[in-house]
Amino acid sequence: MGQWASFVAVGDSFTEGLDDPRPDGKGYRGWADLVAGVLAADQPDFKYANLAVRGRLFDNIAAEQVPLAVAMKPDLISFAGGGNDALRRNWEHDALIDRFDRTIAKLRATGADLVMFRWADMTGRMPGGKMLRPRVDLFNNAIESVGQKHGAHVVSLWDDPEFANPRLWGIDRLHLSPSGHKRVAAHVLTKLGVTCDADWLAAPAPPEELSWVSRKAADAMWATHHLAPWVKRRLTGKSSGDMVTAKRPELAPLTD
Repeated sequence: MGQWASFVAVGDSFTEGLDDPRPDGKGYRGWADLVAGVLAADQPDFKYANLAVRGRLFDNIAAEQVPLAVAMKPDLISFAGGGNDALRRNWEHDALIDRFDRTIAKLRATGADLVMFRWADMTGRMPGGKMLRPRVDLFNNAIESVGQKHGAHVVSLWDDPEFANPRLWGIDRLHLSPSGHKRVAAHVLTKLGVTCDADWLAAPAPPEELSWVSRKAADAMWATHHLAPWVKRRLTGKSSGDMVTAKRPELAPLTD
């Protein structure tokens, strides 16, 4: 199936697995767990750690998760970070890209294969989407450049038009749905040359057609339950992950 006996996932909510709840209701699954499950299929000694925590800014990821990943000496590492920084008003592109380059260099220096991501376009669902789009373009271009420089596998979700379908996104319009996570997992495995369930890459059903009244009601509910708390956290300097720890903090056999 694959050449990797160990995998460590590094990042924020995208990699932690929001919004893909586990069947038993205990936490989240997500694309990284799905990838690990496929890679472990013919590797009885396969080990996996998911260090990602929702809400983490790039510097937190680099300071807290990257040293752990390096110390674990896995065969494969995934890195996805910087998205939360781009949502901040004080976002500094050049400084972030410089830190990004140095972080990727550190991870690749371990000898591990590395997976990176160009973001899917979610600016149409985000508050301040028009302001965010230029940042996404700049960061995606930098990710591609840094990935090529360091010989990483760059998975371009941006180039998949199916991510425009709301069915691939959760109710908060920011995190992936279970179908979205399966699609990301399929893209990662395909990039690695590993066969996966063909259904994971099947085109989702067309978006539900809603009346004008239903759309406005859905927008109002989203603003109350998701946008308002998000804005409050930005204004108070809090994070959705302040009280959250990594779901798989140690490199260990995949048991579920």
